[in-house]
Amino acid sequence: MDNKVELRVLNISNSQLQANAFALVMEEVDGPRQLPIIIGSIEAQAIALKLKGLSTPRPFTHDLFVTFAEYLQTKLEQVFIYKAKDGIFYSYLCFEKDGEQFKLDSRTSDAIALALRFDCPIYTTEQILSSEGYIPEVEDVEIESESSDTLDDLKESLSQAVKDENYELASALRDEIKRMEQENQSF
Repeated sequence: MDNKVELRVLNISNSQLQANAFALVMEEVDGPRQLPIIIGSIEAQAIALKLKGLSTPRPFTHDLFVTFAEYLQTKLEQVFIYKAKDGIFYSYLCFEKDGEQFKLDSRTSDAIALALRFDCPIYTTEQILSSEGYIPEVEDVEIESESSDTLDDLKESLSQAVKDENYELASALRDEIKRMEQENQSF
Protein backbone atom coordinates (compact mmCIF):
# COMPACT_ATOMS: atom_id res chain seq x y z
CA MET A 1 0.00 0.00 0.00
CA ASP A 2 1.60 3.24 -1.16
CA ASN A 3 -0.17 5.56 1.25
CA LYS A 4 1.39 4.13 4.42
CA VAL A 5 2.72 6.69 6.88
CA GLU A 6 5.16 5.64 9.61
CA LEU A 7 4.42 6.73 13.17
CA ARG A 8 6.30 6.70 16.47
CA VAL A 9 5.20 7.22 20.05
CA LEU A 10 5.55 10.86 21.09
CA ASN A 11 4.12 10.72 24.60
CA ILE A 12 1.49 9.33 26.89
CA SER A 13 -0.49 11.08 29.62
CA ASN A 14 -3.74 11.00 31.57
CA SER A 15 -6.74 11.73 29.40
CA GLN A 16 -8.81 14.66 30.51
CA LEU A 17 -11.60 13.51 28.18
CA GLN A 18 -12.25 10.08 29.69
CA ALA A 19 -11.91 8.84 33.25
CA ASN A 20 -9.43 5.98 33.77
CA ALA A 21 -8.06 6.45 30.26
CA PHE A 22 -4.84 7.77 28.79
CA ALA A 23 -3.94 9.80 25.72
CA LEU A 24 -1.28 8.16 23.59
CA VAL A 25 0.07 10.63 21.05
CA MET A 26 1.74 9.22 17.97
CA GLU A 27 3.69 11.44 15.61
CA GLU A 28 4.46 11.14 11.93
CA VAL A 29 8.10 10.07 11.47
CA ASP A 30 8.79 12.34 8.51
CA GLY A 31 6.29 15.10 9.11
CA PRO A 32 4.58 17.38 11.59
CA ARG A 33 1.27 15.57 12.14
CA GLN A 34 0.24 13.89 15.37
CA LEU A 35 -2.38 11.22 16.03
CA PRO A 36 -4.01 11.05 19.48
CA ILE A 37 -5.34 7.65 20.58
CA ILE A 38 -7.28 7.06 23.81
CA ILE A 39 -6.14 3.85 25.53
CA GLY A 40 -6.76 1.99 28.77
CA SER A 41 -4.63 2.05 31.88
CA ILE A 42 -3.13 -1.45 31.50
CA GLU A 43 -1.89 -0.76 27.98
CA ALA A 44 -0.70 2.71 29.03
CA GLN A 45 1.35 1.13 31.80
CA ALA A 46 2.80 -1.47 29.41
CA ILE A 47 3.76 1.23 26.90
CA ALA A 48 5.18 3.59 29.53
CA LEU A 49 7.31 0.85 31.10
CA LYS A 50 8.83 -0.02 27.74
CA LEU A 51 9.42 3.63 26.80
CA LYS A 52 11.24 4.19 30.09
CA GLY A 53 13.27 1.00 29.69
CA LEU A 54 11.91 -0.50 32.89
CA SER A 55 11.27 -4.17 33.52
CA THR A 56 9.01 -5.90 35.99
CA PRO A 57 9.84 -8.86 38.24
CA ARG A 58 7.27 -10.98 36.39
CA PRO A 59 6.37 -10.67 32.70
CA PHE A 60 3.35 -8.63 31.64
CA THR A 61 1.03 -10.16 29.06
CA HIS A 62 2.76 -8.26 26.24
CA ASP A 63 6.17 -9.57 27.38
CA LEU A 64 4.78 -13.10 27.56
CA PHE A 65 3.47 -12.71 24.00
CA VAL A 66 6.94 -11.71 22.79
CA THR A 67 8.52 -14.71 24.51
CA PHE A 68 5.90 -17.02 23.01
CA ALA A 69 6.39 -15.59 19.49
CA GLU A 70 10.16 -15.93 19.79
CA TYR A 71 9.76 -19.53 20.95
CA LEU A 72 7.68 -20.21 17.83
CA GLN A 73 10.30 -18.36 15.74
CA THR A 74 7.70 -15.84 14.63
CA LYS A 75 8.61 -12.20 14.09
CA LEU A 76 6.33 -9.17 14.30
CA GLU A 77 7.34 -7.24 11.19
CA GLN A 78 5.03 -4.23 11.57
CA VAL A 79 1.86 -2.84 13.09
CA PHE A 80 -0.66 -1.32 10.72
CA ILE A 81 -3.45 0.95 11.96
CA TYR A 82 -5.90 0.35 9.13
CA LYS A 83 -9.18 1.86 10.30
CA ALA A 84 -10.61 4.56 12.56
CA LYS A 85 -14.31 4.78 13.31
CA ASP A 86 -16.10 6.68 16.08
CA GLY A 87 -12.84 7.29 17.95
CA ILE A 88 -11.84 3.61 17.85
CA PHE A 89 -8.70 2.55 15.99
CA TYR A 90 -8.28 -0.89 14.42
CA SER A 91 -4.89 -2.51 13.81
CA TYR A 92 -3.22 -5.53 12.31
CA LEU A 93 -0.19 -7.28 13.70
CA CYS A 94 1.78 -8.33 10.59
CA PHE A 95 3.93 -11.39 11.27
CA GLU A 96 6.49 -13.47 9.40
CA LYS A 97 7.32 -17.11 10.08
CA ASP A 98 9.43 -19.31 7.83
CA GLY A 99 9.03 -16.89 4.92
CA GLU A 100 5.24 -16.84 5.24
CA GLN A 101 3.45 -13.64 6.18
CA PHE A 102 0.17 -13.44 8.08
CA LYS A 103 -1.74 -10.84 10.04
CA LEU A 104 -3.89 -10.82 13.16
CA ASP A 105 -6.47 -8.22 14.15
CA SER A 106 -5.57 -6.38 17.35
CA ARG A 107 -6.59 -3.53 19.58
CA THR A 108 -4.34 -0.63 18.63
CA SER A 109 -3.11 -0.11 22.19
CA ASP A 110 -1.96 -3.74 22.41
CA ALA A 111 -0.45 -3.54 18.93
CA ILE A 112 1.64 -0.50 19.88
CA ALA A 113 2.76 -2.10 23.15
CA LEU A 114 3.91 -5.12 21.13
CA ALA A 115 5.56 -3.01 18.41
CA LEU A 116 7.70 -1.35 21.07
CA ARG A 117 8.75 -4.74 22.44
CA PHE A 118 9.49 -6.21 19.00
CA ASP A 119 11.16 -2.96 17.90
CA CYS A 120 9.14 -2.89 14.68
CA PRO A 121 7.61 0.01 12.75
CA ILE A 122 4.07 1.30 13.21
CA TYR A 123 2.14 2.52 10.18
CA THR A 124 -1.22 4.05 9.40
CA THR A 125 -2.84 5.32 6.22
CA GLU A 126 -2.64 8.82 4.85
CA GLN A 127 -6.43 8.99 5.07
CA ILE A 128 -6.52 8.13 8.79
CA LEU A 129 -3.75 10.57 9.62
CA SER A 130 -5.50 13.30 7.63
CA SER A 131 -8.91 12.73 9.20
CA GLU A 132 -7.95 11.85 12.80
CA GLY A 133 -4.61 13.63 13.20
CA TYR A 134 -3.64 17.25 13.64
CA ILE A 135 -0.68 19.55 13.13
CA PRO A 136 0.38 21.25 16.37
CA GLU A 137 0.67 25.01 16.24
CA VAL A 138 4.33 25.30 17.19
CA GLU A 139 4.59 28.93 16.15
CA ASP A 140 2.69 29.78 19.36
CA VAL A 141 5.27 27.92 21.42
CA GLU A 142 8.52 29.73 22.12
CA ILE A 143 11.53 28.25 23.81
CA GLU A 144 14.24 30.62 24.84
CA SER A 145 17.54 28.82 24.56
CA GLU A 146 19.55 30.84 27.04
CA SER A 147 22.78 29.58 28.46
CA SER A 148 21.15 29.44 31.91
CA ASP A 149 18.75 26.73 30.66
CA THR A 150 20.24 23.39 31.50
CA LEU A 151 19.20 20.06 30.07
CA ASP A 152 17.77 19.12 33.46
CA ASP A 153 15.59 22.26 33.48
CA LEU A 154 14.32 21.50 30.00
CA LYS A 155 13.65 17.87 30.87
CA GLU A 156 11.69 18.96 33.94
CA SER A 157 9.69 21.39 31.80
CA LEU A 158 9.07 18.60 29.28
CA SER A 159 7.77 16.33 32.02
CA GLN A 160 5.38 19.04 33.22
CA ALA A 161 4.19 19.79 29.67
CA VAL A 162 3.37 16.10 29.16
CA LYS A 163 1.50 15.98 32.48
CA ASP A 164 -0.46 19.07 31.42
CA GLU A 165 -1.15 17.50 28.00
CA ASN A 166 0.46 20.53 26.34
CA TYR A 167 1.72 18.51 23.38
CA GLU A 168 2.86 21.48 21.32
CA LEU A 169 5.14 22.70 24.09
CA ALA A 170 6.28 19.13 24.84
CA SER A 171 7.22 18.60 21.20
CA ALA A 172 9.17 21.85 21.04
CA LEU A 173 10.94 21.08 24.32
CA ARG A 174 11.81 17.57 23.14
CA ASP A 175 13.34 19.00 19.96
CA GLU A 176 15.39 21.53 21.94
CA ILE A 177 16.61 18.80 24.31
CA LYS A 178 17.69 16.66 21.35
CA ARG A 179 19.49 19.63 19.79
CA MET A 180 21.34 20.42 23.05
CA GLU A 181 22.27 16.76 23.59
CA GLN A 182 23.68 16.56 20.05
CA GLU A 183 25.69 19.72 20.64
CA ASN A 184 27.06 18.27 23.88
CA GLN A 185 28.05 15.02 22.12
CA SER A 186 30.00 16.88 19.46
CA PHE A 187 32.32 18.40 22.07
